[in-house]
Amino acid sequence: MPLLAPRRAWTLGAALAAATLTTGVRLESAHAAQMPATRFVTSPDGVRIAYEVHGNASQALVFVHGWSCDRSYWRGQVDAFARHYTVVTLDLAGHGESGLGHTGSWSIQAFGGDVAAVVKHLRLTNVILIGHSMGGDVVTEAARQLPGRVSALIWVDTYKQLRTARSVAQVDSFVAPFRADLRRATQRFVRGMFVPTSDSALVERTATAMSSAHPEVAIGALESALGYSREIGRALAAIRLPVIAINADNAPTDTASLREHGVDVAVMHGVGHFMMLEDPERFNDLLDGAITSLTDD
Repeated sequence: MPLLAPRRAWTLGAALAAATLTTGVRLESAHAAQMPATRFVTSPDGVRIAYEVHGNASQALVFVHGWSCDRSYWRGQVDAFARHYTVVTLDLAGHGESGLGHTGSWSIQAFGGDVAAVVKHLRLTNVILIGHSMGGDVVTEAARQLPGRVSALIWVDTYKQLRTARSVAQVDSFVAPFRADLRRATQRFVRGMFVPTSDSALVERTATAMSSAHPEVAIGALESALGYSREIGRALAAIRLPVIAINADNAPTDTASLREHGVDVAVMHGVGHFMMLEDPERFNDLLDGAITSLTDD
């Protein structure tokens, strides 16, 4: 059901980006005082996972943040979509208000378990999982752990292409600067994901927040997210669900390679990787279009 202002045309036919991640300090929200109380559930490996629920409808939307981010990155979507859907936002383990202490590694598989724990605890049975950046990998893995509960996935700038995967050596090379100086490498990485027209205050706020992540969590999550490109094809084949990718045009999308894996694409122009923060109204129009296409009979 369309729920937002007149929708701008959204184009099926692009592809995914590379893993972009999030962990750490929350971005300031002007609506913090209006937010409902944080709830907690325990993940399969014993970590307290923080989440919020807004709205009350049979169709649920579960929003999952990226590497070194938290649920506040979705603040521009909550009110708009909670009018017609049950909206759930959560902090993955090691991020935001959630706890530390994964007994295994800080992996996409473990993060998928965090999402599955929230969905099961809330007894949600009609769910669209929406993941930004690394969160796209996480929701794909969560769908594997939630058979029969998830109807579709929406990736937000997760993959620009699905033709080639990163090798172990490529992942090691990419992560090396983060091991050497996490704060400096993260700030440079994050700033590079915006575009020249991005609001400079937003750029610096995001770079500062993400560079304050817990080192063990940030490095482990980064390695796992980058390496998940070797698993994503098998994961998509296993879940057999509709997937739509909403990608920024800050880098080209290989639409054909995404379509080969059954992923449709909508492209948002003139924004960087954090499109839901840079232009929430226009992003919400695209997201509304994607959700409507997945829920219309």
